Formats: sequence, C-alpha cells, structure tokens
Amino acid sequence: MKKDRQYRFEDERGIFRPDNYTCSKTAEERPNLYYEIIQPNTGKEIWPSRTRVWAYSKEEHLRHVAEGFIYWGKDGKGKTPSYKRYKHLLKNDGVVPQTLWMHEFAGHTDAARKEAREVLGTSSLSDDFLTPKPERLISKILEVGSNKGDLILDSFLGSGTTAAVAHKMGRRYIGIEMGEHAETHCIPRLEKVIAGEQGGISQTVGWQGGGGFRYYTLDEPVFLADGGINPAVRFAALAAYLWHFETGQAANQTFDSPFLGEHAGKAYYLLYNGILGDRRPEGGNVLTGAVLAQLLTLHPHSGRKVIYGEMTRLGTARLVAEDIEFKQIPYDVRVR
Repeated sequence: MKKDRQYRFEDERGIFRPDNYTCSKTAEERPNLYYEIIQPNTGKEIWPSRTRVWAYSKEEHLRHVAEGFIYWGKDGKGKTPSYKRYKHLLKNDGVVPQTLWMHEFAGHTDAARKEAREVLGTSSLSDDFLTPKPERLISKILEVGSNKGDLILDSFLGSGTTAAVAHKMGRRYIGIEMGEHAETHCIPRLEKVIAGEQGGISQTVGWQGGGGFRYYTLDEPVFLADGGINPAVRFAALAAYLWHFETGQAANQTFDSPFLGEHAGKAYYLLYNGILGDRRPEGGNVLTGAVLAQLLTLHPHSGRKVIYGEMTRLGTARLVAEDIEFKQIPYDVRVR
C-alpha cells in the first residue's frame, strides 16, 4: 500500500501533518487574529504578518496549546507554529464530513452489541439492547460537532453509548431515558467507564478512567398539559420550581418550610399544601395577619417579601406597609 507522505510525523497521539497557522486576512480586516504568541521553548514573542494574520483566535490558540495541537518543528524551537492535523481525527483533518459513513469508518451495530456485552459483562442475547450505536460512530459525530467541555444532550439515552463516549472525550453530557435501560445499562456502563474500562474508543483516546456523574429521577410534574398546577404535586416540588422561576438559581436546598430563601434583597415564602400544618384559612394556605406573623417568626425580613398563597385577607394598604408582593396560586404561577 502506498504510504501517505503528507502524514509523516507522529507523536503519542498518532500520525499527523503540520498545517499552516495563518490565513489570508489582514490585521485591519481581522484585528482579533493579530496577536502575539510565545514560543514555549525559546520564550520569544512571535507575531504574524499584518497582511496574513493567525487563522485562529487567541482563545482557540490557547485551547490548541492546552490540548497539544501545536507543532514547533522537530527540535521544538521553530520560529512559527503549525497546527497538528491528525489522520485519525476527522474534524482536525480539514475535510468536510461525507454524507455516507461506511462501517469500516464508523463501526456497525453488531460491533456495538459486542461492546455493550463486554462492558456490562453479559453474554446472553436476551440481555442485548436492540439498537446500540458503536462508540466509534458517536465519537466521529462528537468530533465533527463539538469541542472538549461542550454540553452534549441525548434525549433518548438507550444503552448509554453517547454518555460513555462524551465522558471519555472530555465533554459534559445530559442523558434522558424513560425505560429501564437507565438502571440496567446506563448506570453500570458509566460506572465502568469511570473505572477505566478499555472497550470501544478507550484506547484510541487514551482513556484511563476518572470523573463522575449524577443520576436523577423525576418526581410528579408541576404542571399539567393545559398549564395548570398538578394537584398531586408536593410542597417541595412546587417550592423548588418557584425558587428557580423567581431567582434563576438552582434549587440546591431542602424545601421543608414556607420560607424558601433570600435572593437579591427579597425574601420568598410559599403557603401551599398545608405546609404550616393546618389547612384552615387561618392556619396555613391563606395569608392572614396571624400567618404573616408566623412567617416573620420563621424568617424575619425587613425588605421586600414575595409570598405565594391561595389568597390573602390583608388589604392593599397592609400589603404596601409590610412591603409584600402577594402572588395567588394557581393564577400567578407561570410555566417558564
């Protein structure tokens, strides 16, 4: 077989060819591409020509440096940088991806089933996930469409291939799965990825293990299909939703009290589902003078107070005097 003379250099990552680090733009046209680069081995400051600036922004260049894609010649003391274009990395090869990917390039389903069996330690066909995707295929897609640190969403996680590959390739990820595969396939697979399993693309990307993931299950939905509040929703779920809706902050705290928290000078309270222990108007879900006194005993606040409840028996003048913004459930609860 004829040797590819373009790819005549090699390092621990694979075979590559040095590529020009400049482009045919002027400093006036692209001032953000006209900046200094420090030669790491000589310490010299290197600038491009004003008539041919760098091909990458400074942020991209710094990422190339961090990820080891800069070539400074055989002795490491070259006067200009080059970009390492690896033969096995489609995205970095400068080639527009073809619309037809053969199995020699991207793998096939039989291989994917074998990968899953090896990772999960199963051998029976009855344990197979019916439509797994090869890790190699997913890796090619992620190479084309993402960079390290990007967030990958797989709304139908299946056997967990996308999450496994994203983890190995340094991407963040969110996987959603309604079936039992979440526990029978995805969790065990990701646990083995973290432990450093060597199946799929592990050896290609030099995967040795590490990292972690979080597994969540969804509770009752807060809203029904028509936008109304689900009668079955519990206090903590509605409280978490309202906290995020009002503040934009993650609901990391435990909501077991009418006082939800303070944010930007406001205190937030929720009267719902008998949280004060009594469903009578004077006991919990309706804002009265006595209930207000109880709320302020739980958490005194002299500034703005946002209170959600079924209704209020305090008049407008009292609400203004107490600096209260009252919001009625369900009418003032909105779907974001």
